[in-house]
Amino acid sequence: MTVKELRQGLRRGIFLIPFLAIHVFAIVAMYAEFYMEDSLSSEKYTGVMQVFLFFDQSPFWWVAGGICMFLMPLSALLLMGPEMDEGNYELLQMTPLSRWKIVLGKFFAIWSICLLTFSSLLPYMIVRYFVGGMDVWRNIAMALTVVSLSAIFCVGALAASSFETAMGKTGVMLLFTASAALAGGIPLAGSALSGGECGIFYHLNVIAFIFCYMTLGLVMARSRIRLLVHHYEVKPSWMVIGLLIFTPLVAGMATLITAGWIGGLGLAAMGVVAKYSDVSPKAAKWAPAPEMNIKVAASAPAWEPVLDADAPQASPLDDVYASTPVTTPDSSLQVEEPIENKPILIIPKVAPKESKPIIRYPKINKDKHDGWK
Repeated sequence: MTVKELRQGLRRGIFLIPFLAIHVFAIVAMYAEFYMEDSLSSEKYTGVMQVFLFFDQSPFWWVAGGICMFLMPLSALLLMGPEMDEGNYELLQMTPLSRWKIVLGKFFAIWSICLLTFSSLLPYMIVRYFVGGMDVWRNIAMALTVVSLSAIFCVGALAASSFETAMGKTGVMLLFTASAALAGGIPLAGSALSGGECGIFYHLNVIAFIFCYMTLGLVMARSRIRLLVHHYEVKPSWMVIGLLIFTPLVAGMATLITAGWIGGLGLAAMGVVAKYSDVSPKAAKWAPAPEMNIKVAASAPAWEPVLDADAPQASPLDDVYASTPVTTPDSSLQVEEPIENKPILIIPKVAPKESKPIIRYPKINKDKHDGWK
């Protein structure tokens, strides 16, 4: 799945045009940086997911972040649409591919394209290091921020692409972005202000934030290609939308309870809840399979000749002799005179059973009762 989507993605214009444009803008941005003073107002709070670093007069990172974090991940909005419109996801699930493999394959394909484009900027970063004397840790943190946020926006766009209408895709994408901004900003800002720097607790909250919203996006995309939703179940996609709404509230409460240090515990808990929000009910492995409730008419009894034990055994040639024509000397007519066979006792092998009528159940509207779409 990953190879197929990656091959198709590299042929689309959404890869070629941004790939060429980012190099043109990177050259212009580097030229502009050499004539600008590098402001380090956020040097005290340098860390991953510190988006304020992008506003410290860094045209190079404006270009890299704008294209790799926002523009290229939006191409994921086209990934699930053909599968949903044409019903190909039903055929895919007839293969050994599971829903997780389908969704992860599409995610890794689009994220690989973003990483490939971003890695092509490595020569410019080396030139900036030797010529401009850039801060190494600050640029490493900004590079990790670009990679992490591109992954989060990829899963958000992938989840939004599973909805059919343009309004649905736009609404889900905006909800995902707003929820991620609030739920990520509250605990990260709290831990940075409580510790006075972006230390260990800050980066633990970063890991929890990435885990939570990666899981939310992938589970939503996976839930949209589920073949059957029972009438007693809540649609998993609606459950994930509810989690997107309440995750900022949970993250804020966890931040207040922990005095701003480890509000990421709330994010990690919401990620675990999202993971199990789309689980089909299954019987235990030790439970026996239920019996069939379809009544089948009894078949005709099988009969088989059985030789009597007391009777002498017949020779295999008796049947041949019995059908041999006998010619009489007085007439030219041929008369078949059967030879008496040995006595054979015929008994049934299986006792006949009483035949029962087939019970035909009334037809059921599957769209109404079984959740088929």
